[in-house]
Amino acid sequence: MCRSALYEALVLGFLPPTNETISRLASSEGVAALADTAAVLDAAWNTNLSELVLGPSAPRVPPGCLCSPAALEASFRKLFGHTARGLVPPYETEYGEDSLFQPLQEMSDLAGFFHAFGLGLRPSEHERIDHIACECEFMLFLARKEAYALVMDDATMLEETRRATRLFLKDHLGRWAPAFGRRLAREDRGGFYGALGELLAGYVTHECARVGVPAGPELLHLRSTSLGDAPMACGSGDELLQIETSARTGAAE
Repeated sequence: MCRSALYEALVLGFLPPTNETISRLASSEGVAALADTAAVLDAAWNTNLSELVLGPSAPRVPPGCLCSPAALEASFRKLFGHTARGLVPPYETEYGEDSLFQPLQEMSDLAGFFHAFGLGLRPSEHERIDHIACECEFMLFLARKEAYALVMDDATMLEETRRATRLFLKDHLGRWAPAFGRRLAREDRGGFYGALGELLAGYVTHECARVGVPAGPELLHLRSTSLGDAPMACGSGDELLQIETSARTGAAE
């Protein structure tokens, strides 16, 4: 469950900021709790995830800073913008070699992963399925499903879930998240989102190493905007968590 807790923090961090964002990710108490979780993984994997949480650029609001959703909202909009091509695009299909069909294939593959585990798309939502929060939410789902399979001693579910984790890291999150995270860290040095980007890049890189797949490079070019966008709506983070609750009871395998 420690893996899922880190993914849950990343999902929260990359959604539009709220009071919960501040209390869980931008306060001393919240950062300390997240670091304790990361330390459990460090002990098991011999990693340095807790240092990424507690380091000089940890994702917290500095003392004396205007600690409010409005302050983080301004930073959020500055970095991610109101369209797909903001300063730091948070969408997988914005990264990679120029191609007319590759982004559509990536979107289709993402939808296939979600549908295979019973995750539906909410028509009322207008976010794209390749958003970083959506992809981290799917990894959160898989981490919790893996924990459930271990508790229930369900070897088939465990094998299928771990296979999906490897493939999703190899083909999607692990391919572009390191570059996205490093880009965010460069554009927001010393800021909340810069630190969140460092945590994302470090954690996903460790996850790739853990399952034996190569992590993507720290630099990926943005695709040309002249080729057009491939919009595709996805459900919110809350909806994916709602479906995950059913999965833990065995309803969605």
